[in-house]
Amino acid sequence: MTLTAHIPTANASRYLQQLCKHWSHKFETEFDPQSGIIAFPMGPIRMAAQGDALVVTIDPTPDADVAAFKKVVADHLDRFAFREAPLTFDWK
Repeated sequence: MTLTAHIPTANASRYLQQLCKHWSHKFETEFDPQSGIIAFPMGPIRMAAQGDALVVTIDPTPDADVAAFKKVVADHLDRFAFREAPLTFDWK
């Protein structure tokens, strides 16, 4: 199951890079200003800065707690986006 959220923000690139840098000390990450991936144990997170939105895709492992996975991602992004938090996550 792959879940994707389109998160409206003018700061997509900044949040993408902050999230990748934040988790780079614990997990393998790759990122540039437009895209990033974080190798979480419960599945990878992929991000893309697209105009006025951050697109976040998670690919949970079969045994992952999907609700907790989505919450971890949302909580961390909201922390970085404190000036415009809470961000809107439309997981599909």
